[in-house]
Amino acid sequence: MRIAIANTQVPFEQGGAEILAQELCQAFKTRGHEAEIVTLPFKWYPSEQLLDQMQAASLLDLTSANGREIDRVITLKFPLWLVQHPHKTAWVLHQHRQAYDLYAGPYSDLHTNAQGQAIAHEIWRRDRQALQAHQGLFAIAETVAQRLWRYNQLSAQVLYPPPQNQTDFYCEPAQKYVLAPGRMDPLKRQELLLQAWQQGAPKDWQLIFIGPDTSAYGQACKAWVQAQGLTDKIHFLGRVSEQEKLKLYAQAGLVYNGVYDEDYGYVTIEAMLASKSVFIFADAGGPLEFVQAGITGRICAQADVETLAQALADLDLQQLTQEGLAGRAHIETFNLNWSYIVDTLLAT
Repeated sequence: MRIAIANTQVPFEQGGAEILAQELCQAFKTRGHEAEIVTLPFKWYPSEQLLDQMQAASLLDLTSANGREIDRVITLKFPLWLVQHPHKTAWVLHQHRQAYDLYAGPYSDLHTNAQGQAIAHEIWRRDRQALQAHQGLFAIAETVAQRLWRYNQLSAQVLYPPPQNQTDFYCEPAQKYVLAPGRMDPLKRQELLLQAWQQGAPKDWQLIFIGPDTSAYGQACKAWVQAQGLTDKIHFLGRVSEQEKLKLYAQAGLVYNGVYDEDYGYVTIEAMLASKSVFIFADAGGPLEFVQAGITGRICAQADVETLAQALADLDLQQLTQEGLAGRAHIETFNLNWSYIVDTLLAT
């Protein structure tokens, strides 16, 4: 079978969505299928660009390539479910969140003027119409499935994706540092951790950030740390090799995942595979499907500096180690299996 995986990508950016598409493509190839990722460059600003993006996707004909028929299209993100093909299956990573769960909040501006509101309504209409026309509808987490039902009245089956190099994670004795993996981004709330660390950092502990940090937000966070004279306690390593990432997970005392209403998020899964306790907030979204408070990790009731500082003040390595081991056992109960995902997607 010839399979096209339709995804969007912000040029020069590489994150979890791109990794998932690559892993899915390889899983299809491992099963003997021909598979290719078809990528549409994505730009969301100014807001009228979103109409152009939908138009571009709807004009994309994936029924054949080079005179040969494409048997199946797997769509992953907005607006690629608008592509032309008679047999499409959606495995939704997320919709354009600024038109849905982030709408009317601080992370979206579509609600602030009549044009943006009209664009949001058009996204809602086109999404529902296009996703209804798919032969199969899946979501990468229950959080995403719930959004599809809440906003579009569409029912999706959950398929949890495994992280990259799933079997390579390992555990070593915990050291006194908090690891904060992931791209520097306001939705991941790294600045909240920085401010809480200044106010109530546990004695003798270090804070380590890994992941892309060259954005304006990342640069602002690093400048703040330098201005506060905290460079001896807080470290930004940027992009690291896979080997170094695995080692940092293996030796971490605690893994911080400060996301706001995340779709799924690999950080939680990776931490559990490395037998590490995970720290999240009560509004984390997808990670709440995995973290059990006081058993496999910590769930902070409020996302504010004072509450977070208090939660970090008395970290105990022995208790964190027990939570990490429980997390490893818990994640094994989920069916994070590419073979199962391929079978399920192609059964539609």
